[in-house]
Amino acid sequence: MELNVAARLRIMPKSVDVNLDEIKEKLTGIVEKYGKIHSSEVNPIAFGLNSLDVAILLNDAKGGMEEIEAEIRNLQGVGEVNVIDVNRL
Repeated sequence: MELNVAARLRIMPKSVDVNLDEIKEKLTGIVEKYGKIHSSEVNPIAFGLNSLDVAILLNDAKGGMEEIEAEIRNLQGVGEVNVIDVNRL
């Protein structure tokens, strides 16, 4: 499967107490159905709150972006999911 789309997501937790490493582990299982995680990093936002920024590689013909977003939103501890950028490679 050719991975020809790169998408960047910002995942915001519901609170500062949410473990972003656990969310990343669950995210890996979700993304594997459609592509793969290229990179991820935790970035400080404000007052101890961090975001999980993730770059995902997908196949344009297979799709899956909407499904990935929906599954991430349903994860416990996730407050918000934003697609920052989507580009063809």
